[in-house]
Amino acid sequence: MQRTYRQTKFRDSLVDFAVITLGTFISAAAVFFFLLPSCTSVGSISGLALVVHHFVPLPISVITFLFNLVLLILGFLIVGREFGAKTVYTSLLLPVFLAIFERRFPAFESIMGDPFLDVVGYVFLVSVGQAMLFVRNASSGGLDIVAKLLNKLLRMELGKAMSASGIVVALSSALIYDAKTVVLSVLGNYLNGVVLDHFIFGIDPKRRVCIVSDKLEEIRTFIVHQLHSGATIYESIGAYTLEPRREIITIVDKSEYGQLMKYVMQLDPKAFVTVYTVSEVCYQPKQRRSSNKAAV
Repeated sequence: MQRTYRQTKFRDSLVDFAVITLGTFISAAAVFFFLLPSCTSVGSISGLALVVHHFVPLPISVITFLFNLVLLILGFLIVGREFGAKTVYTSLLLPVFLAIFERRFPAFESIMGDPFLDVVGYVFLVSVGQAMLFVRNASSGGLDIVAKLLNKLLRMELGKAMSASGIVVALSSALIYDAKTVVLSVLGNYLNGVVLDHFIFGIDPKRRVCIVSDKLEEIRTFIVHQLHSGATIYESIGAYTLEPRREIITIVDKSEYGQLMKYVMQLDPKAFVTVYTVSEVCYQPKQRRSSNKAAV
């Protein structure tokens, strides 16, 4: 079983690598085909570097490198080594993809021919890439790291954190850009956060299902042994009849939710069920217990 466990870990690592690589490719495509032609600073640390360049006598490339270096160190220290290592990989891979696009599409101009439409295209495409990276505990660097830090320290949703950091950069660009570009940058950063949250929760949605039924034991058995999920049973009292009842609560993903609801409705059509959308689940399994289980 130990060998099987190692094979599973290796397979999961390959899936992580593939998803992160694809997410980085999508993010690079969004930057090259939409962000650069729009001339805005949506979700980009380069926009802040451009502002600082007007007051600090350093090349923009050096300022951008220093910002990214500081953020990467903070990512390692605060978020964790796994996040930091994956972000190093994406930070190195992103310029490679951009260089490939530059070589393949020299003198590329705007697809849309309009800065607003370019921003809209960038927001939707980059949000897909960012969601793939964030779900795999990675980022493409820059303001993505700031968003992850805000998520870690302040428990902000990643989309809101991305919007907040991006809007600060966009507002700072008022020092060098015209009002139209600033407004477009602010709007783009706000939309980026909204769409990012949509894709993150859409990729791996969780639901908190609360069930009151006369056949609670059968439902508990199904959750534990068929879905292989956990559950909690509470004692409750109905306010109208004052009769004691029991309620079972479980958190399931999209696939498990469909199976659970189908089973409950077939087993007890009179069951009382409430469902809530869960934005985040924090759980740290016991390492020793997991290791023993894998070794059996």
